[in-house]
Amino acid sequence: MFIRTLIGAAVIAASVSYASAGDISGAGATFPYPIYAKWADTYKKDTGNGLNYQSIGSGGGIKQIKAKTVTFGASDMPLEPKDVTADGLVQFPTVVGGDVPVVNIDGIGADQLVLDGPTLANIFLGKITKWDDPAIAKLNASVKLPSQAIVIVHRSDGSGTTFIFTNYLSKVSPDWKSTVGASTAVEWPAGIGAKGNEGVANNVSQAKGAIGYVEYAYALQNKMASVDMINAAGKRVQPNSAAFQAAAANADWAKSDHYYVLLTNQPGDDTWPIAGATFILMHQHPDDPVAASEALKFFNWAYTNGSKQAEELDYVPLPAAVIAQIQKTWAENITTADGKPVFAAK
Repeated sequence: MFIRTLIGAAVIAASVSYASAGDISGAGATFPYPIYAKWADTYKKDTGNGLNYQSIGSGGGIKQIKAKTVTFGASDMPLEPKDVTADGLVQFPTVVGGDVPVVNIDGIGADQLVLDGPTLANIFLGKITKWDDPAIAKLNASVKLPSQAIVIVHRSDGSGTTFIFTNYLSKVSPDWKSTVGASTAVEWPAGIGAKGNEGVANNVSQAKGAIGYVEYAYALQNKMASVDMINAAGKRVQPNSAAFQAAAANADWAKSDHYYVLLTNQPGDDTWPIAGATFILMHQHPDDPVAASEALKFFNWAYTNGSKQAEELDYVPLPAAVIAQIQKTWAENITTADGKPVFAAK
């Protein structure tokens, strides 16, 4: 599966320079890149239209859609409603996924190590510097922890994955909230930076004693040792689609303003605490209505035909009621200058 995804991703990246008239342009989050690549490959076979998606991070996606250099931007950090309105944008979610801590410690595989929020925050604050620190050992009595230096790897680019991660840490650690905070880019107290989920995955895989955070599909594809978490209910949970779904179960999309919903540290025994949706940003009145229509056709196709592929990569598809609401949002809010919808789902 990883090889096929990489091939699909390579085709998308290459086609940026050789786009055909029917191709769709977008840029932004690396968090959903594995599923967008998979959808794009199937959509191309079904329709003949390609997706030219630049996996440059959420910060870059927000900048490019505001600059109108792409038809859509992608971000894992939802814009606040006031910013969506001020920039003349429309925002909607596509899938739900999860950030997971990943480690490279000899003898420790996936789901063998467990951390809680405060301990994870203290690692990334640089306060816990060795793997056999008493705070980690207390949570992992049955695990043989080495007296090894912790190598912290974080994102260097503007990243929605970072926003989800730091938003969670801000909720579980007052120290993190007051000294670092939550954003797509923060002043990291410790560690080395890497670009994209891909970069973090590669750096953690190469550095002994490393810890980083990636979207779960990257952990699976790279066969990385993901870390279990103690959630808000005090329960140990493994990262998987069921745990991400449990986090999404409390989301009230119908009452949300511009779909502004955060899924970190949600209640529930089975809930993964570092979950989030990923979002698309488009202009209310696009300069190129034909291109906007093509982009919405792609996302409409993905909602209708792409759920199984999303689940295979451990993303959580949106409920049918939410999709119907999003389709209504498109018809009412993404329009030509004379108020006609650029695309109406059938």
